[in-house]
Amino acid sequence: MAERTSTGLLTMMLEPTPAVAMTLPAEVREKLAELELELSEGDITQKGYEKKRSKLLAPYIPQIQGVDPSLQIDNRIQVSSQAVLPGSKQIKSRAANTRDERFRSDLHTEAVQAALAKYKERKMPMPSKRRSVLVQSSVEACTPPDTSSASEDEGSLRRQGRLATSTPYQGHGHPAVEHWFNRVIQGSSTSSSASSTSSHPGGRSITNTTSHPALNANAAATALADLMAQTQLDNHSAPPDVTGLSERPQVASVRGVSRSYNHHTSVMETADGVPVNSRVSNKIQQLLNTLKRPKRPPLREFFVDDFEELLDVQQPDPNQPKPEGQQMSPLEGEPLGVVTNWPPSLPAALQRWGTTHPKSPCLTALDNAGKPIYTLTYGKLWTRSQKLAYTLLNKLSSRNEPLLMPGDRVALVFPNNDPVMFMVAFYGCLLAELVPVPIEVPLTRKDAGSQQIGFLLGSCGVTLALTTDACQKGLPKAQTGEVATFKGWPRLLWFVTDGKHVVKPPKDWHPLIREASNEIAYIEYKTSKEGSTMGITVSHSAMLAHCHALTQACCYTEAETITNVLDFKREAGLWHGVLTGVMNRMHVISIPYSLMKVNPLSWIQKVHMYKARVAVVKSRDMHWSLLAQKDQRDISLSSLRMLIVADGANPWSISSCDAFLNVFQARGLRPEVICPCASSSEAMTVAIRRPPEMGVPPPGKAVLSMGGLSHSVIRVDTEEKLSVLTVQDVGQVMPGALVCVVRVEGTPYLCQTDEVGEICVSSGSTGLAYYGLPGMTKNIFETIPVTASGVPISDRPFTRTSLLGFVGPDSLVFVVGKMDGLMVVSGRRHNADDVVATALAVEPMKFVYRGRIAVFSVSVLHDERIVVVAEQRPDASEEDSFQWMSRVLQAIDSIHQVGVYCLALVPANTLPKAPLGGIHISETKQRFLEGALHPCNVLMCPHTCVTNLPKPRQKQPEVGPASMIVGNLVAGKRIAQASGRDVGQLEDNDQARKFLYIQDVLQWRAQATPDHPLFLVLNAKGTVASTASCLQLHKRAERVASALMGRLNTGDHVALVYPPGVDLIATFYGCLYAGCVPVTVRPPHPQNLATTLPTVKMIVEVSKSVYILTTQAIMKLLKSKEAAAAVDVKSWPTVLDTDDLPRKKISQMYKPPTPEMLAYLDFSVSTTGILAGVKMSHAATSALCRSIKLQCELYPSRQIAICLDPYCGLGFALWCLCSVYSGHQSILVPPLELETNASLWLAAVSQYKVRVTFCSYSVMEMCTKGLGSQTEALRLRNVNLSCVRTCMVVAEERPRISLTQSFSKIFKDLGLSPRAVSTTFGCRVNVAICLQPNRLGKLAEQGTAGPDPTTVYVDMRALRHDRVRLVERGSPHSLPLMESGKILPGVKVIIANTETKGPLGDSHLGEIWVSSPHNATGYYTVYGEEALHADHFNTKLSFGDTQTVWARTGYLGFLRRTELTDASGERHDALYVVGSLDETLELRGMRYHPIDIETSVIRSHKSIAECAVFTWTNLLVVVVELEGSEQEALDLVALVTNVVLEEHYLIVGVVVVVDPGVIPINSRGEKQRMHLRDGFLADQLDPIYVAYNM
Repeated sequence: MAERTSTGLLTMMLEPTPAVAMTLPAEVREKLAELELELSEGDITQKGYEKKRSKLLAPYIPQIQGVDPSLQIDNRIQVSSQAVLPGSKQIKSRAANTRDERFRSDLHTEAVQAALAKYKERKMPMPSKRRSVLVQSSVEACTPPDTSSASEDEGSLRRQGRLATSTPYQGHGHPAVEHWFNRVIQGSSTSSSASSTSSHPGGRSITNTTSHPALNANAAATALADLMAQTQLDNHSAPPDVTGLSERPQVASVRGVSRSYNHHTSVMETADGVPVNSRVSNKIQQLLNTLKRPKRPPLREFFVDDFEELLDVQQPDPNQPKPEGQQMSPLEGEPLGVVTNWPPSLPAALQRWGTTHPKSPCLTALDNAGKPIYTLTYGKLWTRSQKLAYTLLNKLSSRNEPLLMPGDRVALVFPNNDPVMFMVAFYGCLLAELVPVPIEVPLTRKDAGSQQIGFLLGSCGVTLALTTDACQKGLPKAQTGEVATFKGWPRLLWFVTDGKHVVKPPKDWHPLIREASNEIAYIEYKTSKEGSTMGITVSHSAMLAHCHALTQACCYTEAETITNVLDFKREAGLWHGVLTGVMNRMHVISIPYSLMKVNPLSWIQKVHMYKARVAVVKSRDMHWSLLAQKDQRDISLSSLRMLIVADGANPWSISSCDAFLNVFQARGLRPEVICPCASSSEAMTVAIRRPPEMGVPPPGKAVLSMGGLSHSVIRVDTEEKLSVLTVQDVGQVMPGALVCVVRVEGTPYLCQTDEVGEICVSSGSTGLAYYGLPGMTKNIFETIPVTASGVPISDRPFTRTSLLGFVGPDSLVFVVGKMDGLMVVSGRRHNADDVVATALAVEPMKFVYRGRIAVFSVSVLHDERIVVVAEQRPDASEEDSFQWMSRVLQAIDSIHQVGVYCLALVPANTLPKAPLGGIHISETKQRFLEGALHPCNVLMCPHTCVTNLPKPRQKQPEVGPASMIVGNLVAGKRIAQASGRDVGQLEDNDQARKFLYIQDVLQWRAQATPDHPLFLVLNAKGTVASTASCLQLHKRAERVASALMGRLNTGDHVALVYPPGVDLIATFYGCLYAGCVPVTVRPPHPQNLATTLPTVKMIVEVSKSVYILTTQAIMKLLKSKEAAAAVDVKSWPTVLDTDDLPRKKISQMYKPPTPEMLAYLDFSVSTTGILAGVKMSHAATSALCRSIKLQCELYPSRQIAICLDPYCGLGFALWCLCSVYSGHQSILVPPLELETNASLWLAAVSQYKVRVTFCSYSVMEMCTKGLGSQTEALRLRNVNLSCVRTCMVVAEERPRISLTQSFSKIFKDLGLSPRAVSTTFGCRVNVAICLQPNRLGKLAEQGTAGPDPTTVYVDMRALRHDRVRLVERGSPHSLPLMESGKILPGVKVIIANTETKGPLGDSHLGEIWVSSPHNATGYYTVYGEEALHADHFNTKLSFGDTQTVWARTGYLGFLRRTELTDASGERHDALYVVGSLDETLELRGMRYHPIDIETSVIRSHKSIAECAVFTWTNLLVVVVELEGSEQEALDLVALVTNVVLEEHYLIVGVVVVVDPGVIPINSRGEKQRMHLRDGFLADQLDPIYVAYNM
């Protein structure tokens, strides 16, 4: 290879260079060859090699004119001093620069090194991994590569007597790069936390003390200011924040940030100045630093139409190169010569040689030791083929019918080490006029791509498979002993073709030998880029014509000897070794793949031994033999007149050819003997370099600019020395063929002379069709190329070869890539092989295996994205691998100017293999997309690659006060407002109405109906735990009141810490009797005190409770040792247990002076982690009860079942207030009991024949998950839900449609009406805004009823712009929303603009405002900041109706007038809740609801159990719970990133994979995303894997 860098490449011209080496004196050439050898054997270091080499070449270099001197000697790669370990004995082994030689070009390596050197220090955060994931769990992952049955890695070449070991690192690195990576690694292990697993081998000292040099104070402040500029300014201020990290005061925090960044600290502050010194935040900061540098040119302006955000359409770069040449003229091969005695068909040739030269050798088969085991003569081939043909036609029958008819397809399943049996079977089929379909031997039921082969066999109607005895024994068997049916395969009859199973034909039977016709001769399989397998049909005449053309092009003569290393079942191995060989009575020496793996020199030894004239090889075989040739001194290749390189069309084969020539020229190999050829399954051989005796022009080389190639333009490279591709010609067009080059996409226009296109061939020797696929056949086999004016260039159809190339000088054909490897990214074309070459040039292969790299593209967000997958060596450390990955990304970015979307490393031997080595690309891609690759390292760079995101939105001013309001219209739309029925006009016999206070109602009921049952509490067994009648409840309340009256003042706050039950209700009324203000608090969980007790403490403190009432058991718990670990138990207020209070009557009950007095406090933690307590007055309490009574038609004769928590919101009202007010009986089912008995609630509903029941989403989820498979068992226990008219889900969120639908579906079998389930909506300012009553409408006798809840589908993209756009069900980006229930009597709702506070029109998204007598009167907070939140409870519209006082709910939603009417004949206004304003994420100027992103993520992989998203410094963080093995953790990273990009146009910044149950959920079943965020930033989640997307 020496001479290439010095002269051949540097001439940089397209002129053919006759083997340049000849210009150097012979002794110099020999010395160079020896040097190469020493280097490849590891006897000399890279540095020594370069030194000696430059010395040898020095005298000859000045002859080269006009060349950049820096390129003349390629020892510019300095070796970093630490790289070679001092005094380490270099083990003699394979090449020190163990890059894959097949993809080797010194120039390319230099280019890559130079590119990497350009990247100065750039910190990238390293992913963090749990230790268990570091240990590769699969056994096979640790097997050395040698055992791999098919790997292209030379680690799998077994050496006799000596192990192939890798030499110490030869340091191709640049010192700066080296230094930078040490820094990255040290930066990544800053934290000493337990989950940190990064440790740098060798423990170099950290020289660099400032942990964040980039973050000086100013930079940090501006960085954060940039980021925060887009974050939303929240216009609700909020109650105290439990999480300690509020997202609110972001604006103020920007000023405060710079304090913490001085030169020596790495403490970060969170948004409100809380210092977080955690590894996670450091890494996020590193990530932000990486992302701050703009990589790609800024996006141009483009229009955003009314609703759509359009994706950016990449405009072509005006400076991109365009073809300038003439239109090419089609190229004709020389005419096919006429041969006088040419046989009329291939079987005729076999008959001729079998009868005239029966002793002539036809095929020699070798064993794995390289010994000839059998030589098939032409006579034997003829007689054995006849026997087989006769047997197949006459001896196989089913039901007395012959099994096979002429023209039937037959599968040939022969192993690669048995060419003899294959040849007999192939010719046997031809003689019997059957169509052979050669396929690979399926080794296991799960072979890569074997299912597709099955589809091919099925579509070809194959029923019989021929195989050998040994092979049949090795196939997987079913229980019956027959060969198992493989996945996707048709049922096959297996027939063994060994001698004892075939019979001799009778004397009078002769096979029909016809002239070659257009009937199908055989079918060759081919796997497409997508992984589907097609069968290419080849006719008898094409088969014959191809043999003729090959014979003429290669000058084959009768009885020549040829060595074939290729697979004899398809392509060049079949064409030369099985077909053309017989045509010319040649002797083929077949070298099996298994022998090559053991002894890579075997083919060369056989060439020497048999004096073979021709060898057919792939560049891999040449490359392998280079590594093994040192031991062999006595071999000569002088007999070869032609070394056919079958994959010479691969641009990277040139390096193997050059290196091979360099070494073997000394062994008699003549340079002109190397003949690369280009072929494809469809067009067969397209072009081949002719042997020297044909007097052809000398071979050519071209050094092309990769930038030009990416635009399909040929530019001989002059200025950009880094990214070039060197290609060799593949010779001349085949005899009798017409070749042209056409544009790849669209109409097949002829290319210009300097343009790359797809090569097309028209000749008599191409395939006919894809079997059974007429549409694809038309596109590929019947292309009509046209000139620029649209005129067809010929009346003959052309076949597309799937080779990309051009025609160079001297009519030589050049190929630069294949359609299969073509990746079109943003309009530029890249070749997978070129990207592989760049990856391999980055680093000696210490970390990944050569030849085991798959590069492909996946389509994400309307463009192709490049994915690189490689197998990692078991001994590579995390840091090393990450380092290699980061450098590969940079190299590809520099050389190809394209970003890599995802780079994944998988454990050794886990990539699917193709039958004869190499990686099965389409199967790898399939696994990647299905999340079944199980990588051990992943690096994603969506920020770099995805440049077609929609433009961030600038907010448009909405309707302002100036807009005209006419009646109820805003700017031409009805104002979005609605109200429930008017309470004043509803006359009913409501006795409770005359009482102002709820406690008075209880007293009245205790006198009027003392024994009427009010409450019934069930335990986990379903038995009654306790009951209370009106009088019993009153008496128990009195006891509590008498205990309090002496001790407390009126108006004191009392915390009630009780489990769900009658005690809670009785003490609540006791407090009211005594004039105290009750605060219900959920008791701490005894198993989880550390997290639940602080909340109890906080509520007690924030509510200023002076007393705690509770049970004895909980009292002990509050003061226990365990409690002391969680909170300060000494600071509890007085705790009183109410278990054994004395029976006392109270003399005087407290009467509040006015109904506006405070009745009770309602505390709850919102989803954003904010603890909010609201004040409920006596008036609001009574109004709430009356409204619910009217909506749900509650009377003393009714029973309702409640499965809710009784501590806050509507749950509390239904437990403690409603029964007392309305007099109905409540069956109370504590949700906690469902954990031990999931069917408790439904069984109770069925047992008591309840018509109305309430539950929460978490209860509904427990039932669907826990009882989904048990409906049959429940039916046998007589659980019947047909009594239920309404089952209401109590929630403060958007209705969960999928959950309610699956609940309805599952329990339909138990009689649940599909219309029974409905939702409710309440929030902090008003706990009951909507309740859907029993709605079996229209029929008056069933009571008043509202219409069914309606579901609409809205466009998710419009929603992000705060617009509502209704679409059809199933349309793309549609989101189903269910109405939240019917608005309660006395409640008015309006939709207001969050910024202008003006009213909005119908179907506009805005904040829901509510006005009602049962609104809460305000937040109760300890800080006395009520003034700040005053506008939550009393705010007015900025225009329109500016008088009404509204409360702001903090939820986004819209109103829509429906066609339905309610009982009063009014049109029904449906209220749709979209989500909480506090929860929304403002990203790219758009508003996202976390639940929408989470729904997409959960759908993306079966192992994602739950998901939560939040933002941190404008990065989207996605946390997923993995239900499955930890091996799958890294599969999720790419799938999550893909789905969020596709469906939401967002780039995920960080993907965190955690164990199930890590995402915190509150009692209502809502995710606590802010708690999760704080846990993540404080490094408390113990994640399985954290990926930082670049």
